[in-house]
Amino acid sequence: MFFNAYPWPPRRAYLAWAAVIGLAALSPGLVVDISTHTFHIDWAKAQAETRPANGNEAILTQDQAVGLALVSNPGLSEIKARAEAMAAVPSQEGALPDPELKVGALYLPTNSFNLRQDDFTMMEVGISQEIPFPGKLALREKIAEQEALAAADSVDEARLRLVRDVKQGWWRLFYYDRALSLLDESESFFRQLIAVAQAKYQVGNGSQQDVLLAQLELSKLKDEKLNLIGMRDGQNARFNALLDRAAETPVRIPAEAGFKLPIIDGSALQDKALHTRPLFAQHHKMLDAALTKVNLAKRDFYPDFTVGAFYDARQNTPSGQSRSDFASIQLSVNVPIYADRKQAKAVDQRQGELLQEQYALQDEHRKVQAEIAAKSAEYRQTKDRLLLLEHEILPQAQQTVDSLLAGYQVSQTDFTDLLRTQLSFFQYQSQYWQALVSTQQLLAELSAEVGEELGHD
Repeated sequence: MFFNAYPWPPRRAYLAWAAVIGLAALSPGLVVDISTHTFHIDWAKAQAETRPANGNEAILTQDQAVGLALVSNPGLSEIKARAEAMAAVPSQEGALPDPELKVGALYLPTNSFNLRQDDFTMMEVGISQEIPFPGKLALREKIAEQEALAAADSVDEARLRLVRDVKQGWWRLFYYDRALSLLDESESFFRQLIAVAQAKYQVGNGSQQDVLLAQLELSKLKDEKLNLIGMRDGQNARFNALLDRAAETPVRIPAEAGFKLPIIDGSALQDKALHTRPLFAQHHKMLDAALTKVNLAKRDFYPDFTVGAFYDARQNTPSGQSRSDFASIQLSVNVPIYADRKQAKAVDQRQGELLQEQYALQDEHRKVQAEIAAKSAEYRQTKDRLLLLEHEILPQAQQTVDSLLAGYQVSQTDFTDLLRTQLSFFQYQSQYWQALVSTQQLLAELSAEVGEELGHD
């Protein structure tokens, strides 16, 4: 805040302005310059950092927060583990069923359980292998591969959402810190304004109403500060959850942060999202898997085979005469005689699932297009408002405050006008930080929607 230089006030108000200068000299945010006929007060812009519970906590930049979340967030780790598990499925689906080894005794007489009594009694050992109809195993393996790749895309999609949430949470904390800093500045100003009003009242150049109004506004600021502190504490806990840290861990945000205001073309971003967003790649792979499932269901009209080879060993006769052993080969085929109720219905099911995936892809496409269009428009509007506040509203509000303050010093301006204008000036400052933070949060959302970090102009 900046106060222009003005002629020295009348002698009878000397004590009041001496009190102002004395208070200003004790305020770390003010710089006072006194010459023969003028005085100059310069309020340094607040750049106070978050006041943490533990001063030893390191300042956490946005990039550091994102890095911690990508390494530690349990939700992302869960999705990664699921994708890794699914990556092990394709080779299982493409392998033949395990062969069956059979050992048994055939035609054993129950009256004696003697292996030599009957010519048909024998010990059998054999092996059989189920062989699906040609092409089925390849289709099953392809389905599993597509689903595993889709799961890998879901990891990239989850990473985008996590980065978005961390950035938005970080900027929200940044805003709370700036708002608290503005409230500190406002409190200091109103304390000094109260001193000025009291000094003028003591010399008969002001009213007690001015003092009471300033004290009331100071109390309101204290109440607002309590609300902001509570909101920041809540955001602090939620932000720590993203980083997999204890909820009470203090988060210190830098007093200054670089930001970007790129030019956004919503139509171009919509086209880019089709190629860069992992969500669409995931849906395309699930669509390929659904189509392959339809082909596999159609293959189920064809039978599977089971082949086997067996060796039957016989004991010698009770008289010692040798008996020859037997060897056998078997081939069995399942017969789909219930195709109308089973295989045909499976094809209908898979075709319905294919339509479901097609509609899901179309629905996601429209949703992403709508989100990008809406967020792009909101970003442009917020960006324009930010620039308007920075280049027009704030300078004009500052000039108005300076003018009213100069008039109040010489009792030519009503105190309520000065008070109302000063409050508006602080509100505009708060709105500036809100607009700045909103632009960065919208950029984080747009980056997640597009699937690519949006760069500078």
